Amino acid sequence: MTRLTDVLKRRRSIYALNRQLPVSEDEVLDLIKEATELVPDAFNMKSQRVIVVLGDKQDALWDGIYDAFGGKVARAKIDSFKAAYGTILYFIDDNTVKALQEKFPRYADNFPVWAQQANGMLQINIWAGLAELGVGANIQHYNPVIDPLVKDMFQVPDGYRLIAQMPFGGVESEREPKEKEDISARVTVAR
Repeated sequence: MTRLTDVLKRRRSIYALNRQLPVSEDEVLDLIKEATELVPDAFNMKSQRVIVVLGDKQDALWDGIYDAFGGKVARAKIDSFKAAYGTILYFIDDNTVKALQEKFPRYADNFPVWAQQANGMLQINIWAGLAELGVGANIQHYNPVIDPLVKDMFQVPDGYRLIAQMPFGGVESEREPKEKEDISARVTVAR
């Protein structure tokens, strides 16, 4: 039986990615769909949205990101993300959040926070799931600079707010092992 911590140890930021998936594209898409359905969201608001970018759109996305920054981000860096099999775009549907703020005004200030938490849970669950499949990934945050590009390229509905981009693909080369930290500096046990 695989332990969650074993999967989390395999979940690393892999930057050397290629287009040779170790599993079928359908397995990756099924993982993304299932994780999106299973990840909890406060008040069951279902505020998370995902667009999976593949094929020619993968190239167009990263070429567009390069252009959006006017050369201020190194071409080699952008091309490393472009070389991946695909990119998962993570969004929060702010219209869903606003509807619950109106329905439950006592909790209005919390819904945006809870939506961010759910998005983070979705990201880590998909990332860990990809690692379990042997698929490498990393997380990027080129938003809000790329928001107009993404909105136009994928006909993103009004109200969707881009949170992160996750290039994924075959692992070209593994990362060095992560240095063990003294976790007692960050975890306190009180009895």
